[in-house]
Amino acid sequence: MVTLKKPDEIEKMKRAGAVVADVLKLMRDIIRPGIDTMSLDDAASDLISRESATASFKGYKTQGTRSPFPGSICVSINDEVVHGIPDKYRILAEGDIVSVDVGAIYSGYHGDAACTFAVGDSVSPMRAKLIETTREALYIGISHVKPGRTLGDIGHAIEEWILSRGCGVVREYAGHGIGKKMHEAPQVPNYGKAGSGITLRQGLTFCIEPMVVSGDEPVKSASNGWTVLTKDGSDAAHFEHTLLVTEDGVMILTPWE
Repeated sequence: MVTLKKPDEIEKMKRAGAVVADVLKLMRDIIRPGIDTMSLDDAASDLISRESATASFKGYKTQGTRSPFPGSICVSINDEVVHGIPDKYRILAEGDIVSVDVGAIYSGYHGDAACTFAVGDSVSPMRAKLIETTREALYIGISHVKPGRTLGDIGHAIEEWILSRGCGVVREYAGHGIGKKMHEAPQVPNYGKAGSGITLRQGLTFCIEPMVVSGDEPVKSASNGWTVLTKDGSDAAHFEHTLLVTEDGVMILTPWE
């Protein structure tokens, strides 16, 4: 069931979103060649705790997974689309791209966002284009958020942009409603038909999160049961914001820029 948030709920979500944004700003500052992904997780966990919040992802379990997610953040490198597991033996190298997905709970309400970062100064032009395309896809989707528009309007605009750039859309995963639960109704696909889907109303909170690949669209699951990778080994990027539909437009609740 789709729920519209009241002012007191929105204030808690703003606080959760601010924590998420602070974590992503920290990741931007500390990601470098030679750092291991567990160090990123430790830094994120410490910051979330200092801001009187808890990590949404740590201990999260979903149908079909053998064990709860072990990290405070998801760290996905190169051909990993989402749900990469932090590990001290997974070390970032010059020229990699790394997607960091963060969720935080404040006073019972969630915030959720993601960014893809270039590691070092020598990322390839193809990888740089993929990051730019995915980030732009997010903001193109956001530009269609206001009362009276539909989820199909958002998905159609995102898909059209991604395909025009010669990239592929990950269709098995989507954005989502958010609030007391990290994943609520409605589902928010990164593709669709303009004018279709539910109509946006003031008070609706949800996440737009385009996942984009430089090669073919099909994905697969890793043996750990969590990490999603491209089937053809091509690169992937991921950007996300938590959003609130306002009286006349949209408010970004995870201001990581």
